[in-house]
Amino acid sequence: MADVFHRNFSLQGPAGRLEALLWTARLADPKIVALVCHPHPLFGGTMHNKVVYAVAKALHQHGATVLRFNFRSAGQSEGEHDRGVGEQGDVRAALDYLAVEFPAKPILLGGFSFGSWVGLRVGCEDSRVARLIALGLPVNSVDASYLSACEKPKLFIQGGNDQFGSRERLETLFAVLPEPKRLVFIEGADHFFAGQLEEVGRVIREWVDS
Repeated sequence: MADVFHRNFSLQGPAGRLEALLWTARLADPKIVALVCHPHPLFGGTMHNKVVYAVAKALHQHGATVLRFNFRSAGQSEGEHDRGVGEQGDVRAALDYLAVEFPAKPILLGGFSFGSWVGLRVGCEDSRVARLIALGLPVNSVDASYLSACEKPKLFIQGGNDQFGSRERLETLFAVLPEPKRLVFIEGADHFFAGQLEEVGRVIREWVDS
């Protein structure tokens, strides 16, 4: 991660300050900018989660400027957990920041677990978001039917043994989604992609290239 500018700062979210971290090259004009959303804060999820970090690293090494932030109630972020409702406003606040700081740049929005469910709901509707990545979408317990109206390029990465998002349920959802779309199962991986994060990064970089 040489020659990288790390900026820790606060975003103004709808429920107060949101702790944030930006990775950008010092001199280069980024090809794309990306936002990566973290897993469930009530179960220890923060922007420093290993999967979120791996996604951010893969995108950054591929030339993206990457923003991560803590949802309300996580880390140093203010506010109280709102079961995915108010958190959509947190995502919009992060997109507002990227749109101001990097105008006219296409935004790639990715999320892991809870972050994929909440993030993609916003990303599908927001015209500033060009592409979407969902990792470990917890389809066993959430309603992701909103994706059926989402015509943006979508990449789904799921562990073959994901305990919160079964292969069968995700394949059923994926079958009715509009193109363009891609679904990749990381065989042998659980929800947290333990031991398989390098493969996750490879899949992401390959898809971004395509």
